[in-house]
Amino acid sequence: MNIIDLLGKKSVSVDLVSETKDDVLAELVDLLVSSGSIKQADKTGILKKLKEREILGSTGIGKGVAIPHAKCPKIKKMTATFGVAKSGVDFSSLDGETTNILFLLIAPGETPGPHLKALAKISRMLDDKFVRDRLRSAKNVQEILDIIKSEEQKKPV
Repeated sequence: MNIIDLLGKKSVSVDLVSETKDDVLAELVDLLVSSGSIKQADKTGILKKLKEREILGSTGIGKGVAIPHAKCPKIKKMTATFGVAKSGVDFSSLDGETTNILFLLIAPGETPGPHLKALAKISRMLDDKFVRDRLRSAKNVQEILDIIKSEEQKKPV
């Protein structure tokens, strides 16, 4: 499974405008709706699952990165969205820094293995400062997708 296969051009943003954690989660889920990855009718339930997950502990892993994720029974296949919030969002990250790279992952409720594998791949990719810097400075969606694709080809798992 490749992370790039979970993303589409319509589910990536180089300029998220939200300023709060809840708003940025909603903005990312809206990208999934507009891309056709999830149904509008499932949006509220997905946001609820994401917020429940955040209550357990922030998915802001530090270094300006957050990987919000949830398992949702109504979702038939894993999907993801990616966004850059240039002004940063307070995501209650482990290091206390604002978050500007957000990679949201939604998985079917009954498949923890692929979900955990995808989280690990995303986390490893975003642990690289060079990758984070390139993603932050990307000018358009295609550039983001190209960066992710090239990084996956370098470090297959």
